[in-house]
Amino acid sequence: MNEYQLRDKEELIQLIELQNGKYDISAIEKAFDFCVLKHEGQKRCTNEDYYIHPLNVAKIIINMGMDSSSIIASLLHDVVEDTDTTVEDITSMFGEEVALLVDGVTKIGRLNFTTKEQQQAENLRKMLIAMGKDIRVIIIKLADRLHNMRTIDAMPDYKQREKSVETLEIYAPIAHRLGIRPVKEELEDLSIKHLDPIAYNEIETFLDKRKQQREQILEDIKSRIEKHLRTEMPGVNLAFQGRVKSIHGIYRKMYLGGKDFDEIYDVYAIRVITDTVADCYNILGLMHDIFQPIPKRFKDYIATPKPNMYQSLHTTVISRDGLTFEIQIRTFEMHHTAEMGIAAHWKYKEGIKGNNERLEKRLAWIRQILDNQEESGDASELIRSIKVDLSQEDVFAVTPKGDVISLPVGSTIIDFAFAIHSQVGVKMVGAKVDGKIVQLTYEVKTGEVIEILTSNQAGRGPSRDWMNIAVTNQAKSKIRSWFKKEKRAENIAEGKENFERELRRLGISVADEEYETFIEELAKKNHFLNCDDFFAAIGYGGILLSKIMPKIRDDYNKKLQASKSTEIPTTSKPKETSSEGVVVEGIDNCLIKLSRCCAPLPGDEIIGFITRGHGVSVHKRDCNNVPKDISQCEQPQRWIPAHWSVKKSDNFATTLQIVSIDRDGLLGDVISVINNMHVPISSISAKQQSGGNCGIICSINCESVEHLKSIVLRLQKVSGVFSVERIGK
Repeated sequence: MNEYQLRDKEELIQLIELQNGKYDISAIEKAFDFCVLKHEGQKRCTNEDYYIHPLNVAKIIINMGMDSSSIIASLLHDVVEDTDTTVEDITSMFGEEVALLVDGVTKIGRLNFTTKEQQQAENLRKMLIAMGKDIRVIIIKLADRLHNMRTIDAMPDYKQREKSVETLEIYAPIAHRLGIRPVKEELEDLSIKHLDPIAYNEIETFLDKRKQQREQILEDIKSRIEKHLRTEMPGVNLAFQGRVKSIHGIYRKMYLGGKDFDEIYDVYAIRVITDTVADCYNILGLMHDIFQPIPKRFKDYIATPKPNMYQSLHTTVISRDGLTFEIQIRTFEMHHTAEMGIAAHWKYKEGIKGNNERLEKRLAWIRQILDNQEESGDASELIRSIKVDLSQEDVFAVTPKGDVISLPVGSTIIDFAFAIHSQVGVKMVGAKVDGKIVQLTYEVKTGEVIEILTSNQAGRGPSRDWMNIAVTNQAKSKIRSWFKKEKRAENIAEGKENFERELRRLGISVADEEYETFIEELAKKNHFLNCDDFFAAIGYGGILLSKIMPKIRDDYNKKLQASKSTEIPTTSKPKETSSEGVVVEGIDNCLIKLSRCCAPLPGDEIIGFITRGHGVSVHKRDCNNVPKDISQCEQPQRWIPAHWSVKKSDNFATTLQIVSIDRDGLLGDVISVINNMHVPISSISAKQQSGGNCGIICSINCESVEHLKSIVLRLQKVSGVFSVERIGK
């Protein structure tokens, strides 16, 4: 899509007139004028007049071939959120259809959300519900996000990272599921550009250096294919295109998959487009006549479409020159769908006001995600569903009856069973893959025939271990739902035991006579009627202890601190405090620095060392540079007692080393966890290690040892991570 920005109404109308369609020009002009009026005086972070943003969102919508109502709604999409305009005002001026679209894109007002993640999830839930009523809502939202990402350079660095993570984890997968390829690829590329600029620039530079060579290679191959097909299939309508893989697509395979550029077989691709499915298969045979196909690199997405209804034949071949490339073969209708996805077939453009079975099938995933969230009662379930269940990589396995089940890569037998039906999942006792018994941890692969073995015996049901084995949010949600309904007494006991274990681990001690009141207050804060409901939710997984325990610990520490402050103060002279928040006994107004070798944090046991001309250097007591026995060292008089001030000081820099299984999306998940805790990141780098592992070095700013422990605890929950350690600078 052209990134040239529209500047005024005349350019907007000129762009519309270039399209082949009927548009309500007067209503669009009225919407533009209203947009300019309402946003008057407002500026974007780029210092442009604010109306430039909705104007260029409208441009993206026009280029996608959408209708007048979509264009009008895109011009007005921020007026309800950012001005005094109401949805009722939009309805009276532009009609209910436009008002529905604007309201669907508008974020929820400033309510009292406990976390930023919860607010994000509730906004997403509102948008998904609106999508169920009118798919144009998400198309406008994707256009909005795309223009924001194109102009994100004007934002602060932390905002760039935050928006890029959200785009990569939520909006790009939605664009993928809707089949809007150009939007999906540009969102991904822009996200990687700001999350890993060094890698992005390396790939971009690599592609630029080979641009002329690449264009010549593609042109030569295309000419050879065209000449052969024109000879063998005279009279058949044919079109040809060259395609280069997106930067994000290359990034995933090089930096996350550990491949060299030359090992990526589909960097270059030739598309052959024709009229009929029969011609597609004939062309495939002719391609294998003149090029050597690579075994196990053929994919038939015509017989088995992707979940976003993408259809095409893919085959990877080798030319006589030894160049490996991909050939994609599809019909013109399939190509239109592959480029514009849902926007190519939405029911309003087709003029169908009733049910459109094909459209409803394509949007079934929206209802499934919302249903899963309603069962769990956790709004953040939506975000987890999109991250996992809308995976861009899918496997296709088959039931014995011939039904094709699509699942994200890495899905297990448990995911397969629940994808068939929830009752098949809860009654499962085993499975066969291609006739052989396999464990439930077995990962499903494309083309396998999988038979789920079930039992109607009373008392049968899922095991709690299944929650750790299942990959898809759909399966996890159904397992939780089963435990919630069938195992209440067991859930209460399990939840109580897990909760009390966490209290002990965090050193939280509640007197017996206060315990019941303590739990009742917690239940009410988490919107439960009584203690049993609270413990049951922990037991079946409706509440994650990792989410509620940090707040419980903070409240406990505040209460403990308040009780200490009421004690009779001692008459000892208060010590002077340094800018580092450290008190050095017997020394006032002296330069105090935290040592770089061990990077002490508030909460660490510390000791001071009097340097020559540089004040006092503060070390952790267990630092390697501190003698174990001060009295036996050479200059014991230079080591002096020190402790942290009770007063809260500024943030402190520290560095973490994270070791994890090397997988796609790991770095994004780590950054997302840290950003969600509002922890500033100074630097972050990842390096592939032997044995399929990945090492991440991350420098952050935190407030204390306790704060650092909560960060480490969150990072340890990231999928694949098996160690998080603090290291010296």
